[in-house]
Amino acid sequence: YMEIKPKIVIGLGNPGEEYEKTYHNVGFLFIKYLINKKPTNSELIKSDVYMNESGKFVAKIMQKTGVKPEELLVVHDDSDIELGKYKLSFGRGSAGHKGAESIIKSLGTKNFWRLRIGIRKVSSIKYQVLRKKAEEFVLRKISKADLEILNQVFWKINSTKERYKKENVASPRNYISSTPN
Repeated sequence: YMEIKPKIVIGLGNPGEEYEKTYHNVGFLFIKYLINKKPTNSELIKSDVYMNESGKFVAKIMQKTGVKPEELLVVHDDSDIELGKYKLSFGRGSAGHKGAESIIKSLGTKNFWRLRIGIRKVSSIKYQVLRKKAEEFVLRKISKADLEILNQVFWKINSTKERYKKENVASPRNYISSTPN
């Protein structure tokens, strides 16, 4: 059982006003949420480079701080996960996420924690995940309704440790959850 005690939490996204509050910047929004909500023992950092260049940024931070990959938590959007859900994983491949791919390549390992926050819309008619290419929607502005869903997800993630105890989850590795109904 590997408990998550990241020394550094890095939120991924794209810098610049035109990318603010886009689905691709969910990592930034989560860091902002944590800064406003609760003191933490982890250093909270927003990447200052474009998503696809995240690897160099993360490697530079890790070199500067001496943090090991397993002490790192990277937070980013995931278009394969439904909006309102998230997945915490360790040692996984990028699954096509360009930011994660860049980090894995720069660090030379995939053995770091990732908090993947779902942004995929679900059809209210068929309750099926809409299959659009990620490029078609990740740079769109987040709607007010979706921002409320994301804030619920952020709240739920923030209380994760207590939930693991209550739900008797042996390990948070590859844990997936959704917002309360």
